Amino acid sequence: MPIHDYEKIRSEIRTLVDEVIRLNAEQTDQGIFPRENLEALALAGWNGVLVSKEYGGLGLDYVAFSIVAEEIGRVCASTGLVYVMHTGAAQTINLFGNHDQKERWLKPARDGLIGTYSTSEKASGGHWWFNFSEAARDNDNNYLLNAEKSFTTSAGQADYYIFQTRSPGAKSATDISFFIVDSKLDGISHGVWDALGVRGNHSGPITYKNVHIKSIDRLGEEGQGKDIVYHGVSPVYLVGLGAVWHGVARAALEKAVDHLTGTIHRDFNRKLSDYQVLRQQLGESKILVESLRPWQHDLARQLDQLQANGEPQGQILLSLTEFKVHASEVANISARNAMDVSGGYGYKKGQLERIFRDARAGISMGPSNNIAREWIGKR
Repeated sequence: MPIHDYEKIRSEIRTLVDEVIRLNAEQTDQGIFPRENLEALALAGWNGVLVSKEYGGLGLDYVAFSIVAEEIGRVCASTGLVYVMHTGAAQTINLFGNHDQKERWLKPARDGLIGTYSTSEKASGGHWWFNFSEAARDNDNNYLLNAEKSFTTSAGQADYYIFQTRSPGAKSATDISFFIVDSKLDGISHGVWDALGVRGNHSGPITYKNVHIKSIDRLGEEGQGKDIVYHGVSPVYLVGLGAVWHGVARAALEKAVDHLTGTIHRDFNRKLSDYQVLRQQLGESKILVESLRPWQHDLARQLDQLQANGEPQGQILLSLTEFKVHASEVANISARNAMDVSGGYGYKKGQLERIFRDARAGISMGPSNNIAREWIGKR
């Protein structure tokens, strides 16, 4: 495997994050889709971080991807989630698509083309791998899609959706297929995303009504969807999600430290950081936050090694799920502690208040932590 300069990668993405994404964070929190952020990421090549250079990407690895997702999450969780879903959609095509599909859907990412997943359905809740919808064949042996998807990041904003559904005539819930759906096709409508946090990621519902899909836009073979879920969709999604929540956790700690070291009680002439009870809470956050990066990089390296060896990446799915749970829980503890030590100033509308709201989303994002802990416990 090629050796990359990860510190250089972190420095480059941090510069872009500070110059563009950080400046737009409050606007994004008003529910504005972070289009400008994504265009800046595309111009610098980051939207093709895992895509080979043959198809216009940077040809980097999962460690690099996790660093980029973490740095974006440090300043804007909404942009981080949109970025992770796009990278996951692109990587799914990268792993399972044919040459024509890669030419049509991956190369334009450098010009700002954005993809995302459209998988979960209300009837199965957090079990996003389980679909009740089913594709049908039309008279030309192409496909007809009808479904109501409950949460699709970048709904109404993405250029294409990696769509999951049961295969035509499926005999079981595991007989699923994937399609690349052009978002401009007739029959696609999206709802409104109005949420407590990550307000800019537009993770709203989408209805697909008699959407005609050509067979050239089926991703992989009919019935191959289970393999795509476990060995394509889930690995990049989980390591990316964990990295974003790692960034959120780190941001909360940094803001708390800034507040405590920069605020003085004039009546006692003491900084807030002079109070032991507040330092204890910072200590708790620091210990937890520092547990994330080594685990994140180790999992990313394992994914890189598995891909290099041509082995299924899904074999470390349980570890990836554990990391997602831990990272999102740490983000919530770090955000809670930051709010506590900052008192009324943290509670006012602003960066800490936004981080607190954004952090909560990680616990419920599929697989929700309750569902994930049940998997882990059963195993």
